[in-house]
Amino acid sequence: MSDALRQTPLTALHKELGARMVPFAGYEMPVQFALGVMKEHLHTRTTAGLFDVSHMGQVLIRAPGGYEPVARALEALVPVSVLGLKQGRQRYAFFTNDSGGILDDLMLANRGDHVFAVVNAACKADDIAHMRAGLPGCAVEEVRDRALLALQGPRAEAVLARHVPGVAQMRFMDVGVFSSDFGALWISRSGYTGEDGFEVSVAEGQAEALARALLSSDAVAPVGLGARDSLRLEAGLCLYGHDIDARTSPVEARLDWAIQKVRRRGGDRAGGFPGAGRILEELETGPARLRVGLRPEGRAPMREGTALFEAEDAAEPAGHVTSGAFGPTVEGPIAMGYLPTPLAAEGTRVFGEVRGKRRPARVVPMPFTAANYKRGS
Repeated sequence: MSDALRQTPLTALHKELGARMVPFAGYEMPVQFALGVMKEHLHTRTTAGLFDVSHMGQVLIRAPGGYEPVARALEALVPVSVLGLKQGRQRYAFFTNDSGGILDDLMLANRGDHVFAVVNAACKADDIAHMRAGLPGCAVEEVRDRALLALQGPRAEAVLARHVPGVAQMRFMDVGVFSSDFGALWISRSGYTGEDGFEVSVAEGQAEALARALLSSDAVAPVGLGARDSLRLEAGLCLYGHDIDARTSPVEARLDWAIQKVRRRGGDRAGGFPGAGRILEELETGPARLRVGLRPEGRAPMREGTALFEAEDAAEPAGHVTSGAFGPTVEGPIAMGYLPTPLAAEGTRVFGEVRGKRRPARVVPMPFTAANYKRGS
């Protein structure tokens, strides 16, 4: 493992637990533990999995005057309603570029007098520079002294509530700061697995103690990057740099649900973000291509980069796979990719070229397995 790789506050614990470590986004990260990817995936779906996501960027954005000026400034960088986000809530968002592509996707939380943002690990340096350049009058501070853990699965609430009783009252996408034996915890009821769960920001000096406390429950197993990827794929969630990138618009990616009416044509704060021309037009007339879910026939997965053809004997590919794997919960291969809009209808049969052979797949709705978020109180 290269000395240049950064480590999280939990690296020593990962190694103690027998993790196989790999380079990821400039960090030394666990790809799997003793259970293995398949069992880690299923354990998360049935009980609870603990993920180290400390490599992701945690950012505080402040301005004189509190939340409102920060929110107004952010709306010049993202197509979502930040002003309309209530205190104690967070929202999925994405930075766009002048051509309407996605620079990164992120989470934004209203913490009363400032915004707390979580950005992807591979993009965090660029994202922070982008915010500092594009948010005049705002102070953008990277949080460097806190770890970030994700506890995901149907037993997550019961386990975390033993240490932080107030979390049981949280709803999906609620955020709050809670006192605990591990210091102040910044908690959101969210995650990227499709399961109920929490993301917990903890002072780096307390991270290992918190992780050990959570892992002391028989319900909780450590989970690595391998199962994290198969879980988010089953949940139909995009991975930046694969399913979305600087050329892909939010509408093509079927992320238009995240663009509130107030930011669309006819809304009180329509447009005003990079790439608004293309994005607002596609919202009204539709894009040329769409992200789709695919279920390949047979057992062979269609991996990222697999060419997709309209017919078994078609000369030119119509689209391509952006994420593909075996789905442990659905017990078969699943994939996401892009197809021309006329081919994106549910039930359409296409062909993926796997090891020189054209194999059939059908367009199916996403997610591949139902989400289990806690919507009610």
